[in-house]
Amino acid sequence: MQEKSQIKQKILLYLTKKGITPYEFYKISGVTRGILTQNNGINEDNLARFLAYASDVNPEWLLTGEGEMLKTNRISRHNPVEQVPVVEYKDSEIPQVKQISEPQNNHMRPRIPLNAAAGGLSVALSSVSESECEQMPVIPSLPKYDFTIVARGESMEPVIESGDELACRFIRESAFIQWGRIHVLDTAQGIVVKRIFESDGHILCRSDNKGYPDFPISKEEIYHMALVVGLLRHF
Repeated sequence: MQEKSQIKQKILLYLTKKGITPYEFYKISGVTRGILTQNNGINEDNLARFLAYASDVNPEWLLTGEGEMLKTNRISRHNPVEQVPVVEYKDSEIPQVKQISEPQNNHMRPRIPLNAAAGGLSVALSSVSESECEQMPVIPSLPKYDFTIVARGESMEPVIESGDELACRFIRESAFIQWGRIHVLDTAQGIVVKRIFESDGHILCRSDNKGYPDFPISKEEIYHMALVVGLLRHF
């Protein structure tokens, strides 16, 4: 008989330690009801909901078994923050492209479909409507981010695997581009996830998988850029 995933076993252990009933857990967290009793893995949606619910759990313990179950007193915890007004940023000179905005809800972030049309990184604006963007709870263990996007394909292996959920932070000024790191580019040809380098008026896009060749993208064809600041991987 197939055993439950180690992550599910740890979640059940956490609930037992905290004295939380399954009914209370499913009702408040939004995790799929009954999933912890099933003998299979846990998908990234439910894992993200658990991490948002259990803000005191140590993500390293949950994912790898290393460390203590709960965060120590030396680790600062996130306190609820007040809502902030929307602030728009002019990050593109292309008049047809909607400018990005600071998220209004500090506890939720959009998951943008990888196949969004050009200009789609304008969160829930332009070519990506609110109905096409899932709103997901913020994952507190990750650095500050504006949105997530699920990677597809093998071009960025082994660093990024197909199915990884990438947490991304918009680049609002070109001076903040971190050359050599992995970015999400919103281009005239669609959304691209690549390691980027500056090259004679172009952006050179490079895959970590050596089986994929480098290719340039004109800076004029890039609508928005975002730095990949972390990822969530389903085991």
